[in-house]
Amino acid sequence: MTRSQSDLGPDVLSQHFTTLDYVIFSTMLLLSAIIGVFYAFQGVPKSHKDFLMAERNLSFLPVAFSLATSFMSALAVLGTPAEVYRFGSIFLLFAFSYAIMVVISAEVFLPVFYRLGLTSVYEVGMHSCHTPTPWQAEIYLARYIITIHFLGGLKAVVWAGVFQYLLMIVGLGLVFARAVIIKGGFGPILHDAYQGGRLNIWDFHPNPLKRHTVWTVVIGGTFTWVGMYATNQSQVQRYFACRSQWDAKCALYLNLVGLWIALIFASLDGLSMYSIYKDCDPLTSGIVSAPDQLMPYFVLDILKDYPGLPGLFVAGTYSTSLSSVSIGINALATVSLEDFIKPYFTLSEEKLSYVAMGISLLFGIVCLSMAALVSVMGALLQAAFSVFESVGGPLLGIYSLGILFPFANSKGAFLGFICGFCVIMWIGIGAQKYPPAPHRTVPLPLSIAGCQRSNDKQEILNFFSFRSYFQEYWYSVSYLYFSTLGALITFIVGTVVSLLTGGLNKEVDHRLLFTKKDFMVNIQYWKDKFVSIVMQLEYLEL
Repeated sequence: MTRSQSDLGPDVLSQHFTTLDYVIFSTMLLLSAIIGVFYAFQGVPKSHKDFLMAERNLSFLPVAFSLATSFMSALAVLGTPAEVYRFGSIFLLFAFSYAIMVVISAEVFLPVFYRLGLTSVYEVGMHSCHTPTPWQAEIYLARYIITIHFLGGLKAVVWAGVFQYLLMIVGLGLVFARAVIIKGGFGPILHDAYQGGRLNIWDFHPNPLKRHTVWTVVIGGTFTWVGMYATNQSQVQRYFACRSQWDAKCALYLNLVGLWIALIFASLDGLSMYSIYKDCDPLTSGIVSAPDQLMPYFVLDILKDYPGLPGLFVAGTYSTSLSSVSIGINALATVSLEDFIKPYFTLSEEKLSYVAMGISLLFGIVCLSMAALVSVMGALLQAAFSVFESVGGPLLGIYSLGILFPFANSKGAFLGFICGFCVIMWIGIGAQKYPPAPHRTVPLPLSIAGCQRSNDKQEILNFFSFRSYFQEYWYSVSYLYFSTLGALITFIVGTVVSLLTGGLNKEVDHRLLFTKKDFMVNIQYWKDKFVSIVMQLEYLEL
């Protein structure tokens, strides 16, 4: 069956959830909270590390799902389909970034972290470089986060992540399945995407100012995601919580499959959205006012005849935020305890466990309090995201410097970080004040010829009569290169300063370095495995 464009209209946005939608949505969140209650009744943690590190006894399967859910936030679930809808499926190239990121995290950083047996990832940095309404929904979200984390600790957060990941995939899958039914198969969707230029995956243009190319996505995306997975406390803490280094590696590699599945489904939803709206773009016609409203509008539009399914999709979207923030609270509690409580106060393990729970509760309340400010943060919130990206690259540069080069010292690490951070903040703030010229960020062609009614709000490109060199080029660098530039500047400056300040004469703790043994351990493992299989086959032949 083919969808008629005359069915589209602003009235879809005015629809509210049915009672069944609310029931399903509430039930899904309640199930997540029950996981925290369940682990709370398993007994009071014997130590703070039991609460924050799940007794270091987690298997790879739940950790893998939890890792995949953490950074697939609601912004990604809603933003990726809109990105594919407007700019094409080049976003799928992040699959390569994910793969490279997992290999680097598992084979370079993880062996060093696990050998040290730490709780906070920031201890590695210190050791390596030292010479000795709109906000009501947020309130509901915060309540569930507090319940899950405060009651159950990391173990509850991880197991809740399994449920939340599956819920997210089910929601994305339902939207795609419904779109296929509407269009009469997947073939028409691919045909429309091809005709509309949405299958533009292989753009090898070397221009770093282009928003997305093969190079910006693969290279820039790799640096961005390695910063998240290799040096971010919320991710690394779950590696530490695995029962063995092998489990942690398996979790990382299985997480890769989870990331691929989420990326594919979100991209398919974007292509489906274009196929259905190719003759009546809701954004250009004024039906929606922002790109991040496209996916919610799409869901309400195509699932309006199926009460309960919109509620299931929204529950899946909420789940990604639930997992991201709850694991973030756990990471904040861990770092606060390790860096600000234990060095200055001598407490028993029992008291430390209660302090850990109290810190988690405190951060949960802060999260709840911030919900009231979300609706008035506006551009400040966007600036906060820029700050997050600006810090991630330089941090990756510091950790890379510390575990790869024995001569790295605190002076080099400090000056390298300052230089990397300042340069990226300079670019980030400049890009906010002087955004890239419209022709650099204009989406692929979108039509409103088939709209029954619209505001006829065609976007007009406003080319500035004069822009300075920095405004035209420096501030227009693709956002995906922010982490890359930050890491490289930190790494290069840190290397030079360390060599100039006596880094070659320092005593080195080789436990802090990535070694040849770390690199060869997997090769030896598979070599032994192959020999074992061959011997078993020879035995069977006899």
